[in-house]
Amino acid sequence: MLRFDHIAISAQTLEDGVAAVEAALGVKMAGGGQHPHMATHNRLLGLGDLYLEVIAIDPAAPAPAWPRWFDLDNFAGEPRLTNWVAGCDDLAQALVASPEGTGTPVALARGDYRWQMAVPADGKLPFDGCFPALIQWQGTLHPARALPESHIRLAHLEISHPDADDLRAALADLILDPRIHITQGPLKDLRATFDTPHGRRSLQ
Repeated sequence: MLRFDHIAISAQTLEDGVAAVEAALGVKMAGGGQHPHMATHNRLLGLGDLYLEVIAIDPAAPAPAWPRWFDLDNFAGEPRLTNWVAGCDDLAQALVASPEGTGTPVALARGDYRWQMAVPADGKLPFDGCFPALIQWQGTLHPARALPESHIRLAHLEISHPDADDLRAALADLILDPRIHITQGPLKDLRATFDTPHGRRSLQ
């Protein structure tokens, strides 16, 4: 089975993404760093057992010879919630049970963290990015356990898609998390709702 690991806010610049999240949730982000293999960088926010990631292309890094994850090469517009990530103990086995195009394992590192992540050849995850990116952390280190307490928790992630029934079926035997709600909609749309010290807040 998969487990909910984190959600990703994509942005054209890291500064814009961080500012958008901090304004929406009323808290300062912490942590993060560079991903040399993908030429991206991020900042993080702890959500208890999960975390939120703002991710953007790193303008100081040389562009990779392959598509970046989360389809960041084609991202444009305001910062927004584009993806979610699910963890597993056996990435190869999880990929067998996942839709075609979920990706192939890539070994990655950031600071002391080591992990494998399934990255699609074209950077585009199934169901227009509504299917989760798959990650397998190496060792016991995990960002959610190292981040400062934010007193913010994810209430639910609503995933709307024209092929909601197919997406629901693709996930049915992979993850059971009451915070994940899949609904029918004309276009892809992700909305995360949070319980914060300032009341309910949302990002999409």
